[in-house]
Amino acid sequence: MYIGRFAPSPTGELHFGSLLAALASYLDAKSNNGLWLLRIDDLDPPRETIGASQKILESLNNYGLNWDREVIYQSQRYTLYQQALEKLLSTQLTYACNCSRKSILERSGKPSYDSYCLSNPPSNTDISHPICWRFNTGQETVQWLDGIQGPQIYKESQLSDFIIKRSNNLWAYQLAVSVDDQQMGVTHIVRGQDLLRESANQLLLIKSLKLNSIQFSHIPTLTNLKGQKLSKQNLAPPLSANNISRDLFKALILLGQNPQKSLLNASKADILHSAIINWNINAIPLDYSSIQTGV
Repeated sequence: MYIGRFAPSPTGELHFGSLLAALASYLDAKSNNGLWLLRIDDLDPPRETIGASQKILESLNNYGLNWDREVIYQSQRYTLYQQALEKLLSTQLTYACNCSRKSILERSGKPSYDSYCLSNPPSNTDISHPICWRFNTGQETVQWLDGIQGPQIYKESQLSDFIIKRSNNLWAYQLAVSVDDQQMGVTHIVRGQDLLRESANQLLLIKSLKLNSIQFSHIPTLTNLKGQKLSKQNLAPPLSANNISRDLFKALILLGQNPQKSLLNASKADILHSAIINWNINAIPLDYSSIQTGV
């Protein structure tokens, strides 16, 4: 069975870029007679906005994007992440690191990690910096066929030993999502192109933890007038319950689905019904630069 998912972080309300990702994921699942699951990726309490999780649920409901099964919260799943870390430790695929960002930059002149602690492990008495845990990417080259972006190749020089548990004891994104996707039975992930590199890291973890494979598809990243990714960090305005049909119609145009103009004033139920029937993931463009929505 096809099982897709949408996994927003509760750092703010959903915006139009979020809607694009959620809608593409939802339509791909429903057009394949699959399930569409919802997970709240609340791994980073200091960055969370009070009430954001509930507002995310309300926005998805407002737009008719109804999820199947119970909502999953990552903050309730730390035991699973610890088990995965212990498995990686047992196979020597992760190691302790006490490097600060400053020391990494001073050594290599760039922010990407240079695997220093792999060959120079911190001693038990060295407490100058807290310990994090990194995944050893080794000499791997990661290749996969993305459902939208096509063939992807990430060579060793493009990868670095990424953090899977942070020095403040918070779990990092890649490990948590890899474990959760497996536990939820996810088979397909449709999300933004800005996460392509994360997919390479997740595929390394999936292989190392012997998890089931996943089909990744990455839609183009929507940007603002300054060329910045449309995001909560860049103050993208939240979705409005007053523009539901208009937003859905505009999103379908950007996703290359060529909706009938009569749907512009239709109900959200009719728009979604038509979109599911006519969904074509192969029509999604590689970027939005040449698309005019007209709404």
